[in-house]
Amino acid sequence: MQYFNPDFLEFFKELAENNNKIWFDENRKRYEKEVKEPFTKFVEEMIYRVQKIDNDVFIRPMDAIFRINKDIRFSKDKTPYKTQMSANISKFGKKDKSYPCFYFQFSPDDVMVYGGSYMVEKEILESIRYHIAENHEEFKRVYSGKDFVEKYGTIQGEKNKRIPEDFTDIVKTEPLIANKQFYFGAALNPELVLQPFLPDVLMEYYMAGRAVNGFLRQAYGK
Repeated sequence: MQYFNPDFLEFFKELAENNNKIWFDENRKRYEKEVKEPFTKFVEEMIYRVQKIDNDVFIRPMDAIFRINKDIRFSKDKTPYKTQMSANISKFGKKDKSYPCFYFQFSPDDVMVYGGSYMVEKEILESIRYHIAENHEEFKRVYSGKDFVEKYGTIQGEKNKRIPEDFTDIVKTEPLIANKQFYFGAALNPELVLQPFLPDVLMEYYMAGRAVNGFLRQAYGK
């Protein structure tokens, strides 16, 4: 099934050139029909597929889909709208940007797919590091898996220049323990949005990152 037509991508190309409320209001019906409605149906399908594998994911599309309106309160860029649609599928959906997830966004530039833990709070970071320290061989095994490496490369994230003494020995064996974030991602051709096999491709990426997500979730205790 093809969820999107070419106007999905065209809408965001035009929005990038006319990122203001007047233009958006004039094109609101177009946005509802060509962008919001098909994206909601697509996210519903992806949640359904993920639920069949991870049955603790009891969310609705509205729990996963991010608003197109930007929060510009603390941003130098005051354009009011995002130029992509995005969703975060996990046990907590878009409400928890730290919990290991399956995130994707569609724009005219690319299809982005992400997983792992992005906005990690101090207490959770410590828990993840202890979990890695106690299970570093398993950690290396899951992020060294063939499918994970082929699709994502490696785990990314900012690093602490100095880390607590508890982890100074293990960092020599596992440098990733110095990370402040533990996420992974891939950029795919934007034309993929228009293909009927789009859900199948995204599920391949979901499965490739599932073991790493599962390892990280063990550190959360929820």
